Amino acid sequence: MRSQTLVKLKLPDTPGIYIFRDYKKRPLYIGRATSLADRVKSYFATDIIATRGPRIVDMVTKAMVVTWQETDSVLEAILLESELIKRYQPIYNIDERDDKSSQYVIITEEMWPRVFLARARDLDQQIKNGTLPYVIKKNFGPYPHGGLIKVVLKILRKMFPFKDKKSLDARHDLFYRSLGRSPDSNNPASLRAYTRTINYLILFFQGEKQQLRTLVEKQMNACAKELQFEEAGRFKHLLYALDHINDIALIKEGSTKLDPDFRIEAYDISHLSGMETVGAMVVSQNGELIQSEYRTFKISKNQNNDLAGLEEMLSRRLNHSEWTYPNLIVVDGNQMHVERAEMVLEARRISIPVVAVTKDARHKAASFVGHPELIASYTKDIVALNAEAHRFTLKYHRKRRSLRL
Repeated sequence: MRSQTLVKLKLPDTPGIYIFRDYKKRPLYIGRATSLADRVKSYFATDIIATRGPRIVDMVTKAMVVTWQETDSVLEAILLESELIKRYQPIYNIDERDDKSSQYVIITEEMWPRVFLARARDLDQQIKNGTLPYVIKKNFGPYPHGGLIKVVLKILRKMFPFKDKKSLDARHDLFYRSLGRSPDSNNPASLRAYTRTINYLILFFQGEKQQLRTLVEKQMNACAKELQFEEAGRFKHLLYALDHINDIALIKEGSTKLDPDFRIEAYDISHLSGMETVGAMVVSQNGELIQSEYRTFKISKNQNNDLAGLEEMLSRRLNHSEWTYPNLIVVDGNQMHVERAEMVLEARRISIPVVAVTKDARHKAASFVGHPELIASYTKDIVALNAEAHRFTLKYHRKRRSLRL
């Protein structure tokens, strides 16, 4: 195929998938793009051998035509690309099929289906050996470049709240329920709605967006007719989300150098009248708990002074420069706690915003201190992680006390 042919195609500057086809119109290679025009044009650059390698040069030479399909978002292009590669098995997509980071999206066959990623090579081996620990309702993929599909699931979970692989752990599931990203399985009435959500998610993965929109709009109108305005509002919000999918994270993930994810660390202090003073740090990244990075601290001085305990704990944490620094620090307390944390950071010339969560008499989040723009953007994450810090610190404190008995 010659570059002169490309000029006549007039590809759009929109997301979508493109297909290089041979003289019989058979797919040779299927790819996705943020901009179809820019992406396809890159295959005819003078440095294509250096950037893509001889195999892709051979593909372009054999191709006779390029066809394409526009999508409303990069996210939909990623899913459609995988479906078409699975359907047509183009010979020049062999690297994508064999990518060691390839992942399947699994939807389990359970009363409350779980949705999660499984590494392609592990899943294939478990199926072959008959050792799969769950029954599969649906699976999609494999998706090459596992990082992208992870981001896709995070975006979709905000639109279609689902239970993940670890949701059988009550504390884990409670955290995601508090973020509005998992249904309440203790409420039988929500099962029907959750079944509908899973069916919607399946339609989305299958590329049936128009059918999905029709069903959602029909459900919205039915609820409005029954005067169920709150429920109708939820469906209206889903329609809006379907039409305004946020692709920013996906575009960053697909770039050569990835921007850091948003990481939050929350700290809390626990003691009994100044005795057995301990502290703990808990971590979330893009709204997901990273339990492997939780840390506990035995405070060196037993004293009824949360500010001093916070200062020591944060100082010791910052001694570990090998630990990834957070984008936001959350502390339990008020303006004084924010100032004490900022003092520790300033002494080391480290710039990380600090937010404090002030509790009411029932130990529930009542107000916040510091950085209102971050609080507005991450309110649910801040509240949930602050509660998780309190739980984890209290657990460690009780363990310390039991050792003394």
